Amino acid sequence: MTKKRILVAMTGASGSLYGVRLLQALQAMPDVEVHGILSHWAKENLRLETQLTPEEVGCLCDVLYDENEQSAAVASGSYPIDATVIVPASMKTCAAIACGIADNLITRTADVALKEQRPLILVPRETPLSTIHLENLTKLSRLGARILPPMPAFYNQPRSIEDLLEHQTMKLLDALHLTHQLGQRWLGATDSFQNQLR
Repeated sequence: MTKKRILVAMTGASGSLYGVRLLQALQAMPDVEVHGILSHWAKENLRLETQLTPEEVGCLCDVLYDENEQSAAVASGSYPIDATVIVPASMKTCAAIACGIADNLITRTADVALKEQRPLILVPRETPLSTIHLENLTKLSRLGARILPPMPAFYNQPRSIEDLLEHQTMKLLDALHLTHQLGQRWLGATDSFQNQLR
């Protein structure tokens, strides 16, 4: 069975748990091979925002690269990657990708995804957004990237941070076209749906 190769990069934006939860979900899928990149500031944020070490998060990947490893296989368009996800995506990283500045392995792999016309999903975590941020994200969207900011839904009546993470992970797995059973989907405003949530 050929595994689907998914590259997950984490940058220094707040929201480390979004990346961790996606990696956990992907690791549980036997038909997915996970390639990961953690930036320096992603590692610092893991220490600040979670109880996990960068080494523990790295163990969720089948292959882990250093952000400065520009000679890595994933830096080349000839290496087959089915989709690239940057979660969380800092505004610095989004700006670099929008301007074609491939100054580390994360921005290089995003550049490769765009030039090879492969799926690129960005999860920007910043608020408020300046006009510069919005222009960069709009440019990236026009270039083919999918922008999935972690905006919580409340129709599913989340009761915990875990519920919010689960919903965002559901949206990411949907965007990757991977079959899963995560999250509570909107089934219409019916009594039976509301009862499911109680």
